[in-house]
Amino acid sequence: MAKLRFGILSTAKIGVTKVIPPMQRGQFCSVDAIASRDLERARETANTLGIPRAYGSYEELLSDPEIDAIYNPLPNHLHVEWATKAAEAGKHVLCEKPIDITSAGAEALIAVRDRTGVYIQEAFMVRTHPQWIETREIIRSGAIGELRAVSGFFSYFNDDPNNIRNQADIGGGGLLDIGCYPITTSRFVIDAEPSRVAAIIDRDPVMKIDRLGSALLDYDGVQAIFTYSTQLHSHQTMACHGTRGRIVVEIPFNAPPDRPCRLFLSNDEHPDPSTIEIETCDQYGIAGDRFAEAVLTGGPQPVPLEDTLANMKVIDAVFRAGEERQWVAIK
Repeated sequence: MAKLRFGILSTAKIGVTKVIPPMQRGQFCSVDAIASRDLERARETANTLGIPRAYGSYEELLSDPEIDAIYNPLPNHLHVEWATKAAEAGKHVLCEKPIDITSAGAEALIAVRDRTGVYIQEAFMVRTHPQWIETREIIRSGAIGELRAVSGFFSYFNDDPNNIRNQADIGGGGLLDIGCYPITTSRFVIDAEPSRVAAIIDRDPVMKIDRLGSALLDYDGVQAIFTYSTQLHSHQTMACHGTRGRIVVEIPFNAPPDRPCRLFLSNDEHPDPSTIEIETCDQYGIAGDRFAEAVLTGGPQPVPLEDTLANMKVIDAVFRAGEERQWVAIK
């Protein structure tokens, strides 16, 4: 099968260091061009990574007839604008998360997708990682009884006001950056949508970004609770709690590409946790391949925009709940 030919929209760090190298090794992906507003920077990056072509503008890349799809790692507030331009140029789009600052962007892109006929997908790499697929299968098997609660924590420390993640006016802040992960993974394993949320959010007094937040998601019989922070010591964990057992995902979000991931399963029959090893893999490469395979075969996307819209609606509701200090129904 031919490979999907990607162009990279910008030399953003996540693309250069995390996403492009495993995509270049992918079964269904090739990276054929990269663009920057600085031509020299594009050329330097292309030379370093072995990318055939470099462009000094995003428009040039979109006009390249030998590019089938775009990977968009631009800042959050530019995702919808350039995803739309790429789609209108006939390119499929794999766009970094979050797809936009609010759910309105996801709604707009659904209309763009339907109008242009291209594939557009949010690059939530955790959703195609084998450790999360295995976790959901274990829950469905009944090994922990009836799933009743999901708990999580995700944090790192970054108080640099010049860092893009700390610029509130362009979509910075903890919920859009990392709080979105416990939301999408809880929705994935529970296989349902929450009906309402409650939240506490603390904002940096200078940068105004949400630096610490906790949320409670009501799934009508299953509860999910998580805390995120951009100004705490780095840590991450997720656990799924059932009536007869529990699964802990050791490194749920920044899964290492150079060693196996581990799940810890305990239940009434085996109270001492057993370790389930997930074969070493690169979640960014898998995400790229699953998207490319869907495009090449015309098959279903692993994370369709309707799922992205549902996730963004929960994020919107968490923000509202933090502001209003009361339960907020998800519209």
